[in-house]
Amino acid sequence: MPVTETSLPTGTPPGPGPLENASRTLAAAAAAPADVRLTPRAKLILLLLCAAQFIVALDFSILNVALPVLGRDLGMGQADLQWAVTAFALPSGGFLLLSGRIADLFGRRKLFLIGLALFAAASVLAALAWSPTAFLAGRALQGLGAAIIVPTGMSLLTTTFAEGPQRERALGISGTLLSMGFTIGMVLGGVMTDVLGWRSTMGLLSAAGVAVLAAAPVLLTESRPQGPDGPQRARIDVPGAVTVTGGLLSLIYALSTAAAQGFGRPDVLVTLIAGVALLAAFVRVESRADQPLVSLPMLRRRTVAWGNLAGLTTFAMMSTVVFLMTLYLQEVLRLSAFRTGLLFGVQGVVSAFAGLVAPKVIGRLGARRTLLTGLLLQAGFTAALLGLGTGSGMWLALIGVTFASLGHLWAIISYGVTATSGVPDAEQGLATGLVTSSQQVGITLGIPLLSAAASAHIAALRAGGSGFADATLGGIKLGLGLDAALVAVVTLLVTAGLRTVRTTRRG
Repeated sequence: MPVTETSLPTGTPPGPGPLENASRTLAAAAAAPADVRLTPRAKLILLLLCAAQFIVALDFSILNVALPVLGRDLGMGQADLQWAVTAFALPSGGFLLLSGRIADLFGRRKLFLIGLALFAAASVLAALAWSPTAFLAGRALQGLGAAIIVPTGMSLLTTTFAEGPQRERALGISGTLLSMGFTIGMVLGGVMTDVLGWRSTMGLLSAAGVAVLAAAPVLLTESRPQGPDGPQRARIDVPGAVTVTGGLLSLIYALSTAAAQGFGRPDVLVTLIAGVALLAAFVRVESRADQPLVSLPMLRRRTVAWGNLAGLTTFAMMSTVVFLMTLYLQEVLRLSAFRTGLLFGVQGVVSAFAGLVAPKVIGRLGARRTLLTGLLLQAGFTAALLGLGTGSGMWLALIGVTFASLGHLWAIISYGVTATSGVPDAEQGLATGLVTSSQQVGITLGIPLLSAAASAHIAALRAGGSGFADATLGGIKLGLGLDAALVAVVTLLVTAGLRTVRTTRRG
């Protein structure tokens, strides 16, 4: 029996339509006509939910520029610094889908509050850490809190805002802030580390989490799946939860460890094979489950499948560009954390502008063309970064990252429209859940995947006699080249897939 989502605002949702209709809908949302304007309470709820997503995005990147300082303070070796990122990425990516299903059982608002409380407390532990073990424990608990906050927050968003212009505007704002949070985290991390020390970054996250936690009970109401006879309790797909959580944990561990230690370690090979096997088993389990964690029939919709592939790719590859460019600016050009953060601040300003104009661009070009244009811009300006050198390159880095980010923001907002286009209202919760998963899995997997390749190449170049700067630049360029190539290939695939959708519907 299909499950519908409860929604606070009332209204008549538009019926399913092609991508062009979705584009016109988003353009109408940007114009904010009277019948879709948000009430003051709805604006506060949107601000609250976006703030929670923004804090999580900050946590993905705020420590990146602080890692060298953090390592010296806690006595962590260079090879161990990757665990500052991995300890957060493992639970945040591995438990994402399971947390969303548990929220269906016990209430999204309730679990959202639990996630916020856990995140804030874990941030305090990380800020006060007296040893590497205490710090990594705090990071892991932060990741678990994030895995709860993200799906429950997105579910609360989609059940609060009616399908159509309201929901699409809310999703656009949320996606933009999620991406901007990663960039702004780089800026804040650099400035705060230089001025106040790396512990202040964790303190900021804790304070922000407490502020959102204080406001959430006042603004949010409980939300559960709704059946024809009232609230409907979902069942946890235990085999699906075990296989997908185990698969993601294994895969993230393998890629993260390989980034620091290489692919030759036995534990890397074992967990890599186990991760692939468990995810394959997950697909089989979901095809037979009555209430699956991921709806495979939903993924057979071309707009959903190709839209989410584009979303996963743009998030994974852009987060990797920012990570690699941080390494370039600090390790090759020897810029301070403060100056590195300021350079990424320019990217943040352009990202904000791109998010503001994206609805108008979609209204003029359509969601499909805007998505493809954004992906092409991201791929092209990432490829331009291959011209970086060891003695200069700051301006090329600034221009390349900035305009790649502009394309990235356009891709984010248009893929959200694409991936929910033509989906019946009763299945919008599933569609938006997939959008959320694409974002988080992309951010989680991108950096370990390509930094593993970059690190291995750096080690090979150093073994061959190259100097530190030349070897580091060589590894960074390999990562950037793979990044640009992957985005370009996915752009071609999405172009072909969505062209088929358009042709079929017209025929």
